[in-house]
Amino acid sequence: MTKWEYDGPILEIENLSISFFTRLREIPAVMDFSCTVQPGEAMGLVGESGCGKSTVALAVMRDLGKNGRITGGTIKFKGRDLTTMGEEELRDIRGSEIAMIYQEPMASLNPAMRIGQQLMEVPMIHEGLGKEEAHKRALEVVADVRLPDPARILNSFPHQLSGGQQQRIVIAMALMSKPALLILDEPTTALDVTVEAAVVDLVKDLGKKYGTSMLFISHNLGLVLEVCDRLCVMYSGEAVETGSIVDVFNKMQHPYTQALFRSIPLPGADKNARPLIAIPGNFPLPHERPKGCNFGPRCNYFADGRCNAADIPMVPVPGDDRHETRCIRVDEIDWAAKPVVERKHERTEPGRVVLKMDDLRKYYEVSASSLFGGGDKRVVKANETLSFEAREGETLAIVGESGCGKSTFAKVLMGLETATSGKIMLYDNEIQATPIESRSTDTVSGVQMVFQNPFDTLNPSMTVGRQIMRALEIFGVGASDAERRARMLELLDLVKLPRAFAERMPRQLSGGQKQRVGIARAFAGGAKIVVADEPVSALDVSVQAAVTDLLMEIQRQNRTTLLFISHDLSIVRYLSDRVMVMYLGHVVELGTTDQVFSPPYHPYTEALLSAVPIADTHVQKKHIVLEGEIPSAMNPPPGCPFQTRCRWKSKVPGGLCEREVPPVQVLAGGHQIKCHLSAEDFASMEPVIKIAAE
Repeated sequence: MTKWEYDGPILEIENLSISFFTRLREIPAVMDFSCTVQPGEAMGLVGESGCGKSTVALAVMRDLGKNGRITGGTIKFKGRDLTTMGEEELRDIRGSEIAMIYQEPMASLNPAMRIGQQLMEVPMIHEGLGKEEAHKRALEVVADVRLPDPARILNSFPHQLSGGQQQRIVIAMALMSKPALLILDEPTTALDVTVEAAVVDLVKDLGKKYGTSMLFISHNLGLVLEVCDRLCVMYSGEAVETGSIVDVFNKMQHPYTQALFRSIPLPGADKNARPLIAIPGNFPLPHERPKGCNFGPRCNYFADGRCNAADIPMVPVPGDDRHETRCIRVDEIDWAAKPVVERKHERTEPGRVVLKMDDLRKYYEVSASSLFGGGDKRVVKANETLSFEAREGETLAIVGESGCGKSTFAKVLMGLETATSGKIMLYDNEIQATPIESRSTDTVSGVQMVFQNPFDTLNPSMTVGRQIMRALEIFGVGASDAERRARMLELLDLVKLPRAFAERMPRQLSGGQKQRVGIARAFAGGAKIVVADEPVSALDVSVQAAVTDLLMEIQRQNRTTLLFISHDLSIVRYLSDRVMVMYLGHVVELGTTDQVFSPPYHPYTEALLSAVPIADTHVQKKHIVLEGEIPSAMNPPPGCPFQTRCRWKSKVPGGLCEREVPPVQVLAGGHQIKCHLSAEDFASMEPVIKIAAE
């Protein structure tokens, strides 16, 4: 029998328990975990950070480090128990029959070796292939992962490739020995949504082509729906529900699965009429898990004396395809009942214009250097003719891929950079040429920023209270320390953190709690405009719901203008009033949320919408995968910035797209699109996202 032929399950994990041993105690990371992957099947492993997903994957690879140990159960790969295998047997299987793709592609690539050498190593070591054969296979696999000019790619070093290209090389490396099982641990987290769509498409196609079984780890339910046949939902070290995608998505039978779905912005969610429902409480620490059901303290259906009496086993759900749940009240709960919306909000009417940008440009000069090819100075055109306005109490979302100029414009607004030309009016003051150190305290406190990563923005050696009081001091709030302390405690109330947290250090807080401290600090000086740069992308799904709800609530109270920078269009649709789409420094579309999310679209917006993974089996999406990467701002294409990737270009006669930057067309209701397409072309566009009747 060759290594590709096998009749039974490829992977069979039964009652697996894993612990990590520290000097103080044994910390159980995974308990009583079972899951089966059949040949050619893709199994999704879903759950929040710390639930044990990656630990399961590392256990399959037998790579738990010095202090991790399998304390019970078995992991069978093609019928052979991996837990009892010796190092030599494992070495033969790893990389050859089981391959793993990690979250950060650069961590898997050797920066000092050419791509070709790294790929060729795999079959040369595992299969004893000669150099010529290995090179031939490397060319073939690089073409398979849809990279242009495979010969050039093989001759490149990792740093010469973009993030999306690096991740494709890591996938190619994993496929070099045609493994029977491919483990993917959050393989697209670091990628743009359009690149993610292309990589997911690729993974699905290659899975079919090579007949590879997959274990796909993600916290994104929409991605799992697109890639997998079955899924397993994990919570705090345990599998709580497992079954086919259709059964679990449409007939969920565990309160945690239901709570997860209620906390993500699916089509139809609305910040005023149908707000998201955050999961109450916090994820338990591994050594502080409750008795009985781990989810009990956060569950709406908790029954004292039953749910916390003893360990709860997985039980089958009758009538479904291998559908199981870890809930003793499964038959008593009305799973079809609609959630109760505790409070609806009136739509906030935007007030006067507080921020206006006119023809803003930001260019960077890059010095000539023999290292980077010499020659003249080169210019990076980060922002081109940005024009828009934002009103009091309004949420304006700014979306686009990395490198489109979103963060550059935020830096210019904050005064961390000055504009090359154009105007920024904050109320009645021009601020585009005033760096932050020359701005008045009122201007600085009036425009604040909430950053993407809460871990990097807090001082690790200062208590939470002290950090907020320091901001108050800088903004000139309060005449004494006592006054500032009282205001700091009010700010903790505002972001719904217990006042006792004032004495805590940042390391004692979870990611969501740190982000709340960041928000409290941003509002310390009574900010009127808050720039939120991907403020929830580093947070778990359930925490995202709580943090976005908090931002909305503060906005309603203070009539704050929120500039929400994001690449997650689901969250943008949920909370924004207007949307600005950027591409390579240009604003290519601007309109109300309803205008931007329904046709006519800018061709780039159309592709962005098609790329968004949506965790709903009733959603039908038009399939548009963008070819190629976003061009460099140092060497933008002539004419329309999007013309190198546009599927509508052939509709425009005479090569106009390649020669001229398009005009801004103003359609009905003030909807702006920067495009050469005609009114007839726009009228012929169909919706990208349709919701089928249940």
